Amino acid sequence: MNSKLFCLEAVNDSSANSDSALFPMLEHLALEHDVTNVYQSCDSIAGFEQSLNDLLYEDKNFKNYEAIYLVVSGQENSVDIGNYRYSLEEIAELFEGKLKGKLVHFANTKTLNIDLETAQYFLDVTGAKAISGFTDASEINSLFLDSKLFAYYYEETDSPVELVRMLLDNYNILCKALGFRLYY
Repeated sequence: MNSKLFCLEAVNDSSANSDSALFPMLEHLALEHDVTNVYQSCDSIAGFEQSLNDLLYEDKNFKNYEAIYLVVSGQENSVDIGNYRYSLEEIAELFEGKLKGKLVHFANTKTLNIDLETAQYFLDVTGAKAISGFTDASEINSLFLDSKLFAYYYEETDSPVELVRMLLDNYNILCKALGFRLYY
């Protein structure tokens, strides 16, 4: 059985037929690391909620996804889609008890500069194994480090402690530049 990744990207217009900058990374994960990925885009909070509801209640393979990759904008404790701000607590409630054993990772388009209490709330409510992301929304795109995170997660270890150690051992400068954080 191969590994599975769900990716949800917020875009300006989901009806536009344009390729995402994520496609080469997702293709690399599929070809080099045997990670089947499902990609969806949304351009509104309604589309965001619909994609997550479809994932939770319509996707018969949901239990097989080991990671959820959210490429959305926002900062601190919120996700911004269109003119709507969604808190991590609201996202946690959407996933209540349904992320057992899964990694939830945010690209650096949304900074994950949260306190331990917020991270623990998210983990407790969702049942997720870990939540990760970056504190710096710099011009440096996190795609390379995101790819390495998923490759290590799927091929090397599913231990959050080992995952952080591997990333820091191999990509310490980039991890520090982007402010990599993983809460478990």
